[in-house]
Amino acid sequence: MIAIISNLVKEERLQEIVQHIEKQGVQAHVSRGTDRTVIGIIGKFDPTLAEQLRSMKDIENVIKISKSYKLASRDFHPDNTIIKVKDVEIGGEQIVVMGGPCAVETPQQIDEIARLVKAAGGQILRGGAFKPRTGPYSFQGTGVEGLEMMAEAGKKHGLLTITEVMTPEYVDVCAEYADILQVGTRNMQNFDLLRKLGTTDRPVLLKRGFSATYDELLNAAEYILAGGNPNVMLCERGIRTFETYTRNTLDLTAIPVLQQLSHLPVIADPSHGTGRRELVETMSKASIAAGADGLIIEMHTDPDNSMTGDGVQSLFPDQFANLLVDLEKLANVLGRKFDTVKQPLG
Repeated sequence: MIAIISNLVKEERLQEIVQHIEKQGVQAHVSRGTDRTVIGIIGKFDPTLAEQLRSMKDIENVIKISKSYKLASRDFHPDNTIIKVKDVEIGGEQIVVMGGPCAVETPQQIDEIARLVKAAGGQILRGGAFKPRTGPYSFQGTGVEGLEMMAEAGKKHGLLTITEVMTPEYVDVCAEYADILQVGTRNMQNFDLLRKLGTTDRPVLLKRGFSATYDELLNAAEYILAGGNPNVMLCERGIRTFETYTRNTLDLTAIPVLQQLSHLPVIADPSHGTGRRELVETMSKASIAAGADGLIIEMHTDPDNSMTGDGVQSLFPDQFANLLVDLEKLANVLGRKFDTVKQPLG
């Protein structure tokens, strides 16, 4: 349920209304829009609460939300959420590009890739330190040492960093080193992990499960939002279908649909979405044309010898740089913003 209030109402009066709601044993989440303020009411409440609120001074309307997710719903937050991480805004006019290897391997590797991401115009360095692998004998990541390597490379080259967190126990240590925390497809419904992420101050990139519906993704986001963390990004990274030519099927429809249903920024992952290097560039452009707020792209200096074996979907540095040049042109056509950095790659 939501209560709608005019933005002309003073802050003191708004807090009085919030306190009245919370006395009923429920949570009240305030969202300020351009034209109105919305109070989201979460929890089990007396059926008469709606009529009580309608009769209160300064409350314009009370609407029951039938969706199972409340805080993630655009009904609760009509305006787009813009997540600001240092000097980077995610969810506004600016297109955001996260680039880097599937896994952090060595200090030299991540430092060189960070330099190339920055030189091409990317704003965020991606890299996994803890890797959820299908086989137990596959490379599992460099752990905390990898986090340290990536943090140092990001700081040196002026990039934000994003890394995947796999368990609740590692949220705090990952948050110590990374600017953004990623939830992988296999953990989208790891509810203990989502609850823990609701208590951190780090933005979260929540990847769609490879068999998850839109509602299931948004309900997963709700766990984080309800825990007190408002900075959640949704990521379409491809779903499992009957097609075997590509690793997954990148669901471009998800981008506009999620933006209709929710106010949260939407990021696309064409690397995992296709699993084929020759398709990443095309599907990156298609994702931006569909309205994505940004991309997360695998790039490696020597993808054929990457330790994860995912090199087949990683771009070479020159391909990554050329793609970002094209994105700048595409952004101009779409009325978005993206500026490449004119620095040599050599």
